[in-house]
Amino acid sequence: MPRYFAFMQREDQEFVFELTDEEKIAHARRILSGEEKQEVHVMGQIRPGAKSYNPGWDYHVLPDSVRFFQMAIEVCDANMQYVEDHLDEAGGAFLPGYYWCPWDSTLTREVAP
Repeated sequence: MPRYFAFMQREDQEFVFELTDEEKIAHARRILSGEEKQEVHVMGQIRPGAKSYNPGWDYHVLPDSVRFFQMAIEVCDANMQYVEDHLDEAGGAFLPGYYWCPWDSTLTREVAP
């Protein structure tokens, strides 16, 4: 059964993503409980297309691609509004392979389905 989680960038940008893998769901819950302190940032492959669980954004993260990280390479770091504004450029020099790893992502909550 899919589960949904939200992360923030800055104080005014929230992004909701879907998880279907039980181990990743458990990892996300450990982050929220404060038990996990190392791999706490969210990364994954984006795709154009809005999802009902993530209002306000015209792209989403593929559930099977989601990983949690401590540090990542610079070429995948971007602000979610910047990704939205430059979505047509993603996949090339901007977010190669469509991988997005916002360094300042902070998991904030599990979202009710």
